[in-house]
Amino acid sequence: MNKHGFSIVGVVLLLCAATAISTPAQTFTTLVNFSGANGANPGRPPIQGTDGNLYGTTSNGGASNSGLLFKMTPAGTLTTLYSFCAETGCTDGANPGDIGLGTDMNNVNFYGEAGGGGTFGYGTIFKFTGEGTPTTLHDFDGTDGREPGDKMVQLGSGNFYGTTFFGGNSSECNGLGCGTIFEMTPGGTLTTLHDFCSLPDCADGAALFESLALGPSGNFYGATWGGGPADGGTVFKITPTGTLTTLYSFCVSGYPFCGDGNNPLGPVVGKDGNFYGTTALGGSNNAGTVFKITPGGTLTTIYDFCAQIACTDGSTPRGGIIMGSDGNFYGPTYYGGTYNQGTVFKITPAGVLTTLHSFNGADGYYLIGGLVQATNGVFYGITPIGGSGGDGTIFSLGVGLRPFVEAVPTSGTVGTSVFILGNNLTGTTAVAFNGTPATFSVISNSEIMATVPHATSGEIKVTTPHGTLLSNAAFGVE
Repeated sequence: MNKHGFSIVGVVLLLCAATAISTPAQTFTTLVNFSGANGANPGRPPIQGTDGNLYGTTSNGGASNSGLLFKMTPAGTLTTLYSFCAETGCTDGANPGDIGLGTDMNNVNFYGEAGGGGTFGYGTIFKFTGEGTPTTLHDFDGTDGREPGDKMVQLGSGNFYGTTFFGGNSSECNGLGCGTIFEMTPGGTLTTLHDFCSLPDCADGAALFESLALGPSGNFYGATWGGGPADGGTVFKITPTGTLTTLYSFCVSGYPFCGDGNNPLGPVVGKDGNFYGTTALGGSNNAGTVFKITPGGTLTTIYDFCAQIACTDGSTPRGGIIMGSDGNFYGPTYYGGTYNQGTVFKITPAGVLTTLHSFNGADGYYLIGGLVQATNGVFYGITPIGGSGGDGTIFSLGVGLRPFVEAVPTSGTVGTSVFILGNNLTGTTAVAFNGTPATFSVISNSEIMATVPHATSGEIKVTTPHGTLLSNAAFGVE
């Protein structure tokens, strides 16, 4: 790997003893085939809106081939909401990436980032309602970052925290800057909290692919793709005020194999309070790893990819992982599987891996962008290319997990309003935060608005005529 080049190199296919579990095909359905006019090359999976539909972006395609916003029903009916680069000079942004839900007073809106376009051509942050017309909140000028694209995290204060892949005040990374972490108010006022590659030899890391994870302590955790003493990437902690601590630097075992992994993605918080993530390369087989890291920085490799003959367990995970409602982790691999075109896998916190689906090209290939789990329990994901239209797909994958509820935002102070998303919520009789009853109102069959009670952090429980629903993650009472 070149210094700060961050390129994926070829994967060495080794014949190793099988340590993963292969299972029969799951409930896999291709929902959308992209073919240019309806979008092309999605980079992130769609997310669930308050109406129960799914909303997302494609990086390319649409009226100007600069990407678009779309709405999709759970069954796969797609509607284009907005095509980017509709304004002269693409000042409305271009090549959108991840979007997320955020709250404004008593409303829920979508917030997203475009990796290009804007006044300076370095990307934008935008907001849009379910109707789809975006409003630009911030134009990146390079010094405050460039090429944003990952989902921002909103705290109960209302402010958002996010990352950029390049930009900032560093002169490294081919002169483009090595990325930033920022804080932004709901109105669009942006403050840079950290410029990466600010230490000698980029010891603090460089280039961020994935969004931040909010830890139980109220601090954020994340990973840089490169940088660190051995240029294998880092895992870090950063406070909401911008104090950054490097927890682990990858490739400490050196090249060519970087036994602990290199090019990390994630991490995400597990139910045990530890963090879990993947590396795209490195490990025993130089095909990537899944790792666990404690809040203090002790790292354990729990799985080395390409542990089955011909890498049928997958290799080179480039999409990160998410924690499912069952406490296990789910994610994609870029290569490997039965057809060497990528897989979706499940892995337990103890490191037992199950291949859930192998892609064959007709259903898409070379997976990036991770997965999302909707409140119906089903996983949704994207492939950037392949499918019948050649420009990528959206798929669903059911593995038998039961429905749950999800809070927006995921933390808040006592007395503030929180939205709870789910299914079949009409007739709800009780809402409790970690056992403490809350006042609430049912807005629709898929949305409840509740007031945070004097409770401690923990899961949300919603009692409906159809049964009890639990939140997929603990709600943090600030």
